[in-house]
Amino acid sequence: MPDQPSSARVGRREFLKTAGAGSLALAAAAGAARCAPSAPPGPVEDAHRWAVPAFELDELTADDLQAGLASGRWLSADLVRLYLERIEAIDRGGPTLRAVIETNPDAADIAARLDQERASGNVRGPLHGVPILIKDNIGTADRMTTTAGSLALEGSTPPRDAFIAARLRDAGAIILGKTNLSEWANFRSTRSSSGWSGRGGQCCNPYALHRNPCGSSAGSGAAAAASLAALTIGTETDGSIVCPSSACGVVGLKPTVGLWSRSVIIPISHTQDTAGPMTRTVRDAALLLGPLTGMDEADPATAAGGGRRHADYAQFLDPAGLRGARIGVVRARFGFDDRVDRVMEEALAAIRDAGATVVDEVEIPNQQGLGDLESEVLRYEFKAGLNAYLEALGPSAPIRSLADAIRFNEDNRDREMPYFGQEEFVASQAKGPLSEQTYLEAVERTRRLSGPEGIDAAMSRYGVDALVAPTGGPAWVIDVIDGDHFSGGSSGTAARAGYPNITVPAGFVMGLPIGISFFGRAWSEPALLKIAYAFEQATKIRRAPGFRTSDDLSVIA
Repeated sequence: MPDQPSSARVGRREFLKTAGAGSLALAAAAGAARCAPSAPPGPVEDAHRWAVPAFELDELTADDLQAGLASGRWLSADLVRLYLERIEAIDRGGPTLRAVIETNPDAADIAARLDQERASGNVRGPLHGVPILIKDNIGTADRMTTTAGSLALEGSTPPRDAFIAARLRDAGAIILGKTNLSEWANFRSTRSSSGWSGRGGQCCNPYALHRNPCGSSAGSGAAAAASLAALTIGTETDGSIVCPSSACGVVGLKPTVGLWSRSVIIPISHTQDTAGPMTRTVRDAALLLGPLTGMDEADPATAAGGGRRHADYAQFLDPAGLRGARIGVVRARFGFDDRVDRVMEEALAAIRDAGATVVDEVEIPNQQGLGDLESEVLRYEFKAGLNAYLEALGPSAPIRSLADAIRFNEDNRDREMPYFGQEEFVASQAKGPLSEQTYLEAVERTRRLSGPEGIDAAMSRYGVDALVAPTGGPAWVIDVIDGDHFSGGSSGTAARAGYPNITVPAGFVMGLPIGISFFGRAWSEPALLKIAYAFEQATKIRRAPGFRTSDDLSVIA
């Protein structure tokens, strides 16, 4: 797993029916780990690929959709219908990705209202009338539920929208549904299978259906890759945006903690959690980033944003953005896979060719032992944060505390724990309040050594504009018996510091996507987007998924 500490698998946090269809629970737990059969029963291109039907909106960007809406080619109601049909065809049926856990029964009505606004000359911005999927830990006060994939929260709806969900609605976006995830954002077990939840079953990687999409924002990554929506949103504590983005061949941006509010999002850690865009292009990530920023009194971390927030991040995109830049290579995050290293060397050559100076062997100081400190912090903060979230749901909440969740899982082992347990839950429940000195010392050291005395110190010493490393390795075969098989990655330092990190497709290992991560100081999203966009435009590596059903070498390209 990416950046795995020794004491706990913290890197896991790396962490339709019709438009009127409501909650769609997927496969029962007994069969939920099975993705596509080894030989597809329907028409296929060959013995090792699923023949996915042609799709009118396949690979289209937000700009493409806006152009079509402006010209009258589509109405937003058409986009909703087409995406719901796509979800029915390949997420519920066909390859059966299990990326979408629930669709919005009001999506068609919302689209019709937004179409009326457009007809009257009111277009709110680049998201107006665009369908978006959000992760099932982001609260919506509508006819959808918010469960973090757990049966313990089935039917639960928060009393108000998450701040970012409300901002989506204000921007004219259509929340099409919720995406599947590693249950409880992969903070339940030390040997879970990323992308599995009690409600949603096992999400599959659209590049190779028997391989893992990585977690915890597995559904958002798979949905973006497979064009189940124009844009998606995930959440990350440590790697849960960048890892599935890398494994599913899309762009993922983990913002600075506090750029987007976390209120009414089921939490792990108030010092590390953030939601962020997961899209097929850097420009789409930039278009989604700006409208969701803002000060939220319910999330004190947003106060630090001040004048460092921007309503429009697309303004920073520059195809020549690498010219004159200094990029620091964090070699300590290389070496876990020779094939990944070869992809990275080709990426570094492209960065040089685009006019950047590559500063090799950049050492980030003070990183030893931070994984263990992170584990301590997250266990304390998860207990406190989850209890507060559940209490805020009010008396109708299905469960009221972490202790209740533990009991529910024990009472429903056949549905909730058929493959792996709840070791992280138990370890968190054993922690005391956030006033304990052990916690206070751990959180202070983690943030200081990762940020000011880690990333900031390295960037100042070497005079670089951004740091670069491989995001992770190729997707592993789904394994519900022994759990995930992370080979390596680079998410931990930026995650522990609360600093931004963007991953962009960089190449392939035997047909499986590999991402490159650019990360840097707090609030440096403009610089990182500029650099990432220039890399994307110089390389144009990404290609659409092939829905392979095996690793037969003759069909890997």
